[in-house]
Amino acid sequence: MTPAEQLASWIAEEKTVADRLDAGPGPGLARPDQIVGKTGLEMMQAMLRAEIPYAAIAKTLNFQIIEVSPGRAVFQGKPLPEHLNPLGTIHGGWFATLLDSALGCAVHTMMPAGRAYTTAELGVNLVKALTPKVERVRAEGKVIHCGRQLATAEARLVGPDGTLYAHATTTCLVFEMR
Repeated sequence: MTPAEQLASWIAEEKTVADRLDAGPGPGLARPDQIVGKTGLEMMQAMLRAEIPYAAIAKTLNFQIIEVSPGRAVFQGKPLPEHLNPLGTIHGGWFATLLDSALGCAVHTMMPAGRAYTTAELGVNLVKALTPKVERVRAEGKVIHCGRQLATAEARLVGPDGTLYAHATTTCLVFEMR
């Protein structure tokens, strides 16, 4: 697939997901009764089906969840002029938030019912500048290890032509929900 074909495919997939999410409850927090007894994967799948709200930060920073599976989460974003730093490139915080979302949601998919996680450490390596001229980027997070107390994951941020813009790792603390 050429980069132009890949971009068109990504945009079409994004539109399908966005239309579904926009028809649902929108950004916000799920009520306890909506998630009680669900595994992390079931929660993420319910979010993608627009049965529960998605994270408001995605709307704020112009990215969205695209797909989830056990130990994996994919997010896609469009860098905008609002995300520029004073040097004219996309702010590192935008990279970090997109990657952190993919990492955290990948870990989330591994949580059994009644378990949760929080990021304890996030390491981000920016390897190429990004500007609004790049139409879309994708962050794919994958779990490396998920234990009773710790989980680790890695993610890559790439363009439709395969260009690597950043990569990241996380360590998450896993705990019992109250």
